[in-house]
Amino acid sequence: MSVGIVTGASRGLGLALTRELLRRGWSVVVDARDGAALGEATAGLDHVVAVQGDASDPRHRAELVAAAGEPIDLVVNNASTLGPSPRPALADYPLDELRRVLEVNLVAPLALIQAALPRLADNAAIVDVTSDAAVESYEGWGGYGSSKAALDQMTAILAAERPDLRVYAADPGDMRTAMHQDAFPGEDISDRPLPEESLPGLLVLVEGALPSGRYRLRDLATGAS
Repeated sequence: MSVGIVTGASRGLGLALTRELLRRGWSVVVDARDGAALGEATAGLDHVVAVQGDASDPRHRAELVAAAGEPIDLVVNNASTLGPSPRPALADYPLDELRRVLEVNLVAPLALIQAALPRLADNAAIVDVTSDAAVESYEGWGGYGSSKAALDQMTAILAAERPDLRVYAADPGDMRTAMHQDAFPGEDISDRPLPEESLPGLLVLVEGALPSGRYRLRDLATGAS
């Protein structure tokens, strides 16, 4: 049975991926900061281990890796934080908030990868969930977008350093999620696609043999990479 770690799996893309991996016969270790939400999301699911905690906490990361055992076939760094909402301009961005965004969106993913590396299976996949805000200059997205741009570069360098692994930056595009709603408080985001629409492309990365790189998930789902 293949084993994966998926962070930020109490809702959205992380939960959708977890459910699909379980359906396909995987065993999955998942986490979220909100333990009640994580417990509710995973209730009744077989072959899933739910570990409440913050991926930026070293002890929590060690718990995730220990729960997964060995070998680990997949690490998905999906957990992230938007930062302040309403989204401030960079001129007014609180620097302590920026440090927190970078800690969660950049440092924690690398730290989890470092912890998992000794246990990774041959040809294991690492998937870092990024954003179009990493490559587009959207007003108000300076903190989050900068953290994801740094994640993109970190992922690319890791891919160059570890050609024995499949290392991906996965851009799901806009999604109808709680985080996206937080980014647009009071606005109707019902026109955004559900996370499940990005799932086929994500599964292409997880189960396929594409070379390491940055991919837009909806392009993969339609066969146009």
